[in-house]
Amino acid sequence: MNDATPPNRCRIVLIAPSGVPAARIATAFDGGDVASLILPENGMDEASFQAFAEQIVPAAQAAGVAVVIAGDTRIAGRVQADGIHVEVSKAELAETIEHFQAKMMVGAGGAKTRDDALELGETRPDYIFFGRFGYDNKPEPHPRNLSLGRWWADMIQIPCIVMAGSDLASIEDVAATGAEFVALSSAVFADGVDPRAAITQANALLDETAPRFED
Repeated sequence: MNDATPPNRCRIVLIAPSGVPAARIATAFDGGDVASLILPENGMDEASFQAFAEQIVPAAQAAGVAVVIAGDTRIAGRVQADGIHVEVSKAELAETIEHFQAKMMVGAGGAKTRDDALELGETRPDYIFFGRFGYDNKPEPHPRNLSLGRWWADMIQIPCIVMAGSDLASIEDVAATGAEFVALSSAVFADGVDPRAAITQANALLDETAPRFED
């Protein structure tokens, strides 16, 4: 369960991996502070994706976790999600923001270079995500994501999320960039991992090592 006052340092964003049941994802929320949960469709058809989201959204929101639906604005509306995540062109992102930002968060992903990120940033999304869903299969974060996150956090006021690796300890490298959020997926939901314990450990690591933000 989340604290009433969020910690003043890098916070956790969970990304639901393919094949993990909603009930198992929900157990992570009992481990401590989680800012938000991104739900990619992970190859599900529309009906299956909506049914999956309908299972997890109430549990997440009851725990104070904002839910962001990746790629499908219709499902985001139907399940009363808190946000939508898109990986589209600057023009399409601007259109999505115009239509939806008054009702929910709009986050952007897909930037692989500084120029890409700046182009998307001009539309003023609520956050920018550096990484790719499902590609946290190495213990450490991808160096490019760390580099982009460090540069963005130094230069731009729009918050950023940086994908960590499959090892929980990798969140220390992400937090050191100054990024507002660290994304975790396989480090929390891999086979044999207790999601609740993983979140507790992750928050303890961030409490110990993450730089504090200025008020």
